[in-house]
Order: sequence, then structure tokens, then C-alpha cells
Amino acid sequence: MLQIRKGKERGYADHGWLKSFHTFSFAGYHDPQHMGYGSLRVINEDRILPGSGFGTHGHRDMEIISYVLEGALAHEDNMGNGSSIVPGDVQRMSAGKGVLHSEYNHSKDASTHFLQIWIEPNVTGIRPSYEQKHFDAGSKRGRLRLIASGDAREGSVLIHQDAMVYAALLDGAERIEHGLDAERRAYVHVARGRLTVNGQLLQAGDALKASGVEALIFEKGEQAEVILFDLA
Repeated sequence: MLQIRKGKERGYADHGWLKSFHTFSFAGYHDPQHMGYGSLRVINEDRILPGSGFGTHGHRDMEIISYVLEGALAHEDNMGNGSSIVPGDVQRMSAGKGVLHSEYNHSKDASTHFLQIWIEPNVTGIRPSYEQKHFDAGSKRGRLRLIASGDAREGSVLIHQDAMVYAALLDGAERIEHGLDAERRAYVHVARGRLTVNGQLLQAGDALKASGVEALIFEKGEQAEVILFDLA
């Protein structure tokens, strides 16, 4: 079964300094038909104005992945981590029994555009942890690059869940096929550009739920950047 969700159907919040599209119910946006998909709980597409950001706040028992598309995102937390996340970087924070952190755009003139992804863990109350890795464009060009997984294979960041997160860049004649086990499901999010997945046209902000299919075929990309979640 394939089910498309158009980007314009997502929840939206405009806080002035922050403009955010919510794929699933989040904060003031509630839709009982879109509470998550398997262990995937949040995909927020955020744009932060220069000199703005999220002040110190807390999380518990959630795997939080930040994927920057444009600009830079400064991160600080009470574990002693401080970093700048730029395009190509993937940051993973396991909130576990509790963590405090802040995220900020220190630029004076450029917005930060990023995806904030939450995955529910399969273990709770663990010690909080942090990880950040860079995946260059070449590693994602015309192929699915594993960026997060439950066993950290292929150099991906570690998440505490039976889930695999891939990123890919497609353009022109590039074609990708991803086999999907019968007992698993997939969620495709188009971060930018456009492409077809199993013949279905998807544009930036659009998504596709898939289950009961043998494979996903990504092709006809036009400057497309796509995130694939392979979920138990």
C-alpha cells in the first residue's frame, strides 16, 4: 500500500523567529490521523531567522536527529557538548532519562533550514548521549546513504530503535531501488526538489507511506534530496 501526504497538508506554525511545518501532531497542531508512523514520531521542517533559536529546554526518552539543509545550527547541552551543525551533518541526541539543550542560529543574515526528527526509542531511562557525523554529498549522490541505525553500521549514527534512516540526492537519470522486507514499513520525506517514488510524483515537503510492497523505486529526480525511514 502506498499513501501520499502532500506537504501543504502538514501542520504549520509561524512564531515570527521560527516558521515550522509539522508532519505529525506537535505542540499546537493536533491531528488524530497523523500522530506518527511506527516509531517515527516527529518530522518538523524548521526555518530559524538570524540571531534566533530555541532556548534551553528539556527532553526525555526520545531519539532526536537534526539534519541541516541550509545555514548552521549551534547546539549546546548539559552533557558538555557544543557544536555547529551544517549541511551534511547528522546530529543524534538520545535524551534518555533527561537532557537539557539549546539550538541557535548565530548568523547575522542567513536563516537556518533544518529537519528535526524524533524517533521513539525501544529502551527508556538510559544515560543521555550525543553523536554528530558528516556525510558528504558524494556519499548520497544517486544512492541511499545510511545515516542512522540501531547498530551504527556503515558509519551511521546510533539510535536506540529498530529503524534505519537513509539520505539520498537524485537528479536526472539517477535511479535507486530499496528492497522492503514484508514485515517492515517505510516513510519517505522529500526535503527538497522533486522525484517519483514507485511512479508517484513527490515534491518538496511531500511524503509517502509504504507497506506491503517489495521495493521502493526512486527516479526522475530534479535536484531532489530525500530521507527514507525503514521501520519495524
